[in-house]
Amino acid sequence: MREHTRVVHIGDRVIGGGNPILIQSMTNTKTQDVAATVAQIKELQLAGCELIRLAVPDMDAAKAFSEIKKQVEIPMIADIHFDYRLAIAAMEHGADKIRINPGNIGSKERILAVVKEAKDRNIPIRVGVNSGSLEKNLVEKYHGVTAEGLVESALQKVALIEDMGYDNLVISIKSSDVMMCYKAHQLIANQTDHPLHVGITEAGTIISGNIKSAIGLGLILNDGIGDTIRVSLTGAPVEEIKSAKLILKTLGLRRGGVTLVSCPTCGRTRIDLIGLANKVETLLTKYDDLDLKVAVMGCVVNGPGEAKEADFGVAGGVGQGLIFSHGEILKRLPEDQLLSGLEEELVRYKEEHTEK
Repeated sequence: MREHTRVVHIGDRVIGGGNPILIQSMTNTKTQDVAATVAQIKELQLAGCELIRLAVPDMDAAKAFSEIKKQVEIPMIADIHFDYRLAIAAMEHGADKIRINPGNIGSKERILAVVKEAKDRNIPIRVGVNSGSLEKNLVEKYHGVTAEGLVESALQKVALIEDMGYDNLVISIKSSDVMMCYKAHQLIANQTDHPLHVGITEAGTIISGNIKSAIGLGLILNDGIGDTIRVSLTGAPVEEIKSAKLILKTLGLRRGGVTLVSCPTCGRTRIDLIGLANKVETLLTKYDDLDLKVAVMGCVVNGPGEAKEADFGVAGGVGQGLIFSHGEILKRLPEDQLLSGLEEELVRYKEEHTEK
């Protein structure tokens, strides 16, 4: 990580300065629907979300922050476009951070009003720039949308706010073009010490979005760049959290938690391996406070042996299967009891682990 980045406080969380990379997502409820929004935030927090962004399209949404904040435990970020009054209202009603693109807020006077409110409350501003909204003069200067143009646009907006006497900032430069996004982060990391929020915007559906995000975020994070991340998927927000956690764990940037390994299907498979693996993956979200490796194998012949390193595992057979640990068979069960049998072992382990 870029340990020389500035430290920024977002509610009770801290980013930058070598602190752990935090996972962010965004609600897709109507923010003014307090009950639905709170329910989704709690679901996301349970899955591992550490910062949550909420759309603020109107004044009712901005005012809803007051009630939502009373019921949730993670910092809330107000996502603002166009209307500077919404940014001010969101901060007045409890937003821990705001996300703006100064380019679509309007006049300098309006931007200054937002900056003044943030400064008075010491609320960080995320300056966001997307490739889809790059200014015409920069598109012309660089003969198209380029990494260089994205960086120049972001730094211009940062300089504008700094000239107004405020530097409690986070920068975000996003593109749906993975390699352009990677290059832009390489460039900007050498030109600023502000923390960076990293993501591949409009990445796509669960499959394509995960592939693009894994490659893009993998490249960026592996270079030590990034302080918060979001995996942007066209799907349920909780899927973004699962993917973000796995990306960080795969890169060695986050330790602990349950790691799932599963074998591909083959001609020896005699159970619904795909269905079982998906059910196990969902089950494991309840035990992510444990540092374990769990395997789902399609064959009772080779499964336990091939997954000896797994703390616990399931191996399928013909209408039945095995629960094993480090290659040793613990029990044989009918296929429809394998999931519950695995959970019994996880519960037992957790109880013993907690006692220690």
